[in-house]
Parts: sequence; C-alpha cells; structure tokens
Amino acid sequence: MFLTISTSGTQERPATDLGFLLHKHPERKQTFSTSHGTAHVLYPEATAERCTAALLLEVDPVALVRRGKGKGRGGSPDAALSQYVNDRPYAASSLLAVALSGVFKSALHGVCTARPERAAQTLPLRIEVPALPARGGAALVEKLFAPLGWASVRAEPVPLDAQFPQWGDSRYVQLVLEGELRLADALRHLYVLLPVLDDAKHYWVSPDEVDKLLRAGEGWLAGHPEQKLITSRYLARRWGLTRQATERLELARLAASDDADVEEIDNAVAQETETEERPSPLAVQRREAILTALREAGAGRVLDLGCGQGQLLQAMLKDVTFTEMVGVDVSVRALTIASRRLNLDRMGERQAQRVTLTQGSLTYTDKRLTGYDAAVLSEVIEHVDLPRLPAVEYAVFGSARPTTVIVTTPNVEYNVRWEALPAGHARHGDHRFEWTRQQFRDWAAKVGGRHGYAVAFAPVGPDDPQVGPPTQMAVFTRAATSEKGEAVRDEAKKEDTAA
Repeated sequence: MFLTISTSGTQERPATDLGFLLHKHPERKQTFSTSHGTAHVLYPEATAERCTAALLLEVDPVALVRRGKGKGRGGSPDAALSQYVNDRPYAASSLLAVALSGVFKSALHGVCTARPERAAQTLPLRIEVPALPARGGAALVEKLFAPLGWASVRAEPVPLDAQFPQWGDSRYVQLVLEGELRLADALRHLYVLLPVLDDAKHYWVSPDEVDKLLRAGEGWLAGHPEQKLITSRYLARRWGLTRQATERLELARLAASDDADVEEIDNAVAQETETEERPSPLAVQRREAILTALREAGAGRVLDLGCGQGQLLQAMLKDVTFTEMVGVDVSVRALTIASRRLNLDRMGERQAQRVTLTQGSLTYTDKRLTGYDAAVLSEVIEHVDLPRLPAVEYAVFGSARPTTVIVTTPNVEYNVRWEALPAGHARHGDHRFEWTRQQFRDWAAKVGGRHGYAVAFAPVGPDDPQVGPPTQMAVFTRAATSEKGEAVRDEAKKEDTAA
C-alpha cells in the first residue's frame, strides 16, 4: 500500500522544501521498520518546480496474523483463510496511518527546525491514495474531506474487474486530494480518516486512542459535520470512549466560542450526561432478548450453537438459572477467544462445570447435543450457504431436538436505516444471505411444521413502523411427541440420509 504527497514551487520557494518539512532527503531512499512490516520513503520526482514524496508500506502478513487482527472489524475473522488472504497488504488502512505517523512524526506535529516559516505556511498539495477502502462509498469520502478545506476531492470507485463491468464497483476508491493547506493539517486528516473510511483497526483500541484522536483532530474535528461518525468509527464503536471524546470535543468547542461563559463550559458535559440516556448497542439488546426468551421457556441446560467468541455464554454465566451451557463453533480460533473471555483456566471448579466449549459443524448431526432444554442460533443461519441450510435444520430440529430453539437473524429491510451501509451490501462480509421479515417467517413456519414445533416471532431493537426491527427473532417450542410428529421426524431423517 502506498500514498504520494506532491507540491509545486518556484525558484524562490522550491518544491523540494517538501523534503525539509517531511525530514526526509529527496536524494535518498529511506527505510523504516514497523510492527507489521517495512516502510519506504522515496521521491519519484524532486525539482524546484515539482516534488513528490511517496510512502510505501510493505506489510508482513505473518507478522500481521501473529499480532492479532488480520482482517479487522470489518472482515470475516472466522473464514478459513481470511487471516492470510485479505486486502491488508494492498489497501490503505490503519496500518498505513500508523506508518504515516511514525515516519512523518515531526511533519505531523508541524515541526521543522530547518524551515519553520514553511511549516506554518500553506502549500499547494496533491495527495493520491490508489486503493482506499471506503465503507460508505465515494459520497462518504466527499463528506469527510470536503469540509476540511480541500479544493478538490475526487474518489473514483475501483471496478471489481475491468473486463467485466457488469459486476459493478468494489468498495475501494482511488482518492485524489488537491488544495492549499498546511502539510501538518493534511497529514492529520489522513491519519484520522484512513481508518475511519476502512472502518477497521489492526490493533486493540485502548483509552489512549481518545487522546490520539483529539490531538490529530485539533482545530477541525470539533466543528466537522460528520464528527459523530468519525469519532465512533475511529474508536471502533466503543461507546465509553466515543462518549468521552464527544464530551471533550464539546468542551473545546465551547471554550473557543466567544459567547460561552465559564459556567456553561464547566457544566456542559454534566448536563449532557444527565439529560441523555446511553443507547444500548444492538448486540446487547439481542442478548437480553435471548436471555428473556430462555428464562420464559424455563430452560436450564442450553446449547449456544455458533457461539463465536462467547459473549452470550458470558452473559448466561452470570445467571444461576442456567445450570449447564455448551458452546459449539466450527472455528478453533473463536473458541480460544471464548475460553479467554470466560477465564475458563482460572474459573472455580463448580463454575467451570457449568460451561463446556466444543468444536463442531452445525451441518452434521452430533449425538452430544441431544437432550438439552434449549438451543440458540444467534446470528448464525445467515453465515450458512442456502443449499446447506436444510442440513443445519435437521441437525438442530430433527436430531438434537431441544424443547426450545431460538433463532435470530438480520432483517434486510432495516438496512436502509444504516447510513454508512452502501445500498445492496450485506451487514457483514461473510453473510450468505439476509432475509426480509416475510422470508424469515416463511422459513420458520416450514421448519416448525416439518419437525413439530410451534413458532412465535419477536422484534429485537427499535421496531421501525416502515421497515421493522434491525434483528428478527423466532422462538420455536416443541409440541408434545405424537405419532404424527414421530413420522415427520423419521421422514426428515430419511431425506437427510439420502442427501
């Protein structure tokens, strides 16, 4: 991945002053080690009239995997090869932003001992990023950069395949920025907005990220019309950190305002905290809805099928109502993370007896999963290829046959309410499908009929009068065993065996 920074000049103010501002000599190619690869700085051209500096980052894929997030928040960490086969070495992301801040640290802070007057002046700049992930499309790129003083913001979508235009555009754009800005300001814009557009970070977002954001956003973030989106994405949607950053930005805005008095500044954050309720994330609302349904069903022994990283299991462990929990997932990596989340290695013996993690595929029957009160498939079925969904259906409803089955899945109709989600895109890169409310109800009714379950539906999240809730939930309750029910089961088992 790389980007270029170009400027023009005259004999009196040569463009090669860019080398002084970046603290990198135009006549030398320089190399720097980073935690995930090697950064190179070189100058394709360096004359008094025009000078271009290029930052090239060679990412080490093995180092990226060893250090954690190969794909980041926006990817598919459970896909078999996503750790090793992804866009991270080629597309501008937080990796490039971190390299930018390390290699051009002095320039980012506006420090230039050799040419201090130039560091304080605006320059005619042209910045090019050939491959920039843009979750939100070219329109979002324009919204983010245009208010920052750039005279021209061009974000041209990159086609999926130039030979097959009918496939449409990818989520990547070729970005070209032009305008008269201080170099330090331009670098700060890139440092913040590259990971914001990618909507992912390759490292854990800790509380000190708030300070980094406010330092880089000083002078422009507080008044940016997309401040909320920038802050949320940069801080990986961690509510506490986002709230902290928002409060500090508001305080800075008031302090800079001519008509703000001292009392208003002192009380701004406190008043906002008292008058606003913290919105509950959808994932939390989903878990609460599932736990409520399990309690209403009187379930004590519960299967979490497709348990992922163990968030639901963690919530169930806090409730003594659930006496036995089994988490099943096909991903060994996800189970390892779940084990760490639950602190299984440090858990007391009695508590540890309540939970078991096991690897398994939901497309195959497993006798270990029979005899439980309830099974939960939370945001699971949409990750299964449609031709394989009948196999999952039989494994759960025909073979395991818990008394209660709870299934949640996204409501595709609600996607129009997500401002940053491009039209026609799924919420997650690994989703094989996303159903409308009617499609989900039709599927659930057929499954219940085939296996002797009654089904009830409930919304999860705000129930929009036009498009419904963001998540839809079905609660299947097994009817008393009858000769007809046994016949249906036997017929389904024959069909599964034949398949």
